[in-house]
Amino acid sequence: MKLKSFPATISICLLALVLVSFFSVPTAAQNPDNMPLNSKTLFAANASNPRIKPGDIDENPAESKASPQDAGYWFDKGALCATYGNDRAAVKYFQKAIELDPGRSGVYFEQGISYGQLGRFDKAMPLLDKAIEMEPQNGLYIYGRGRVLLLNGKEDQAMADFIQAAKYEDEDAQMYLKHIARLKTRTTHKTNGTKDGR
Repeated sequence: MKLKSFPATISICLLALVLVSFFSVPTAAQNPDNMPLNSKTLFAANASNPRIKPGDIDENPAESKASPQDAGYWFDKGALCATYGNDRAAVKYFQKAIELDPGRSGVYFEQGISYGQLGRFDKAMPLLDKAIEMEPQNGLYIYGRGRVLLLNGKEDQAMADFIQAAKYEDEDAQMYLKHIARLKTRTTHKTNGTKDGR
């Protein structure tokens, strides 16, 4: 088939480019083995995996010493999938990590967060509670449980977790509480302004 117009040729090329981009992104999330760590994956992984240090960013995965017999290998795969939104795969990888090393609190936490993202609160809460039981003063874990509670519509319980996490100096919890305080102040000022204007 021969295209006779330049705009038609350009349109087909752009469509092909969009399709290639669309179908290559999910593949990367489902098969993270070929993807090096970057600053985005470091945040998720470093939250509960002290094995990953800032010097490991952009490390060549082919040179990695982790193997499928190592819980860290499965944790890393799970963290990568969770970071890119593939929580279904992440849950499976975290489960393999738990089976290999049930003493790692971070794996329970991350699996609980992934279940929360999937709306499986019945599975998320026991995992988050276990992580907090293992590290009761970990503000990140308490904040994470609060976020899952918030997703589940349990605002009062979530707020209690945010307050507790802020006491343990979790920056995200502190920022969230400051944001809520600002919103309440604005609402109060708007309400008072309306009453005074009547």
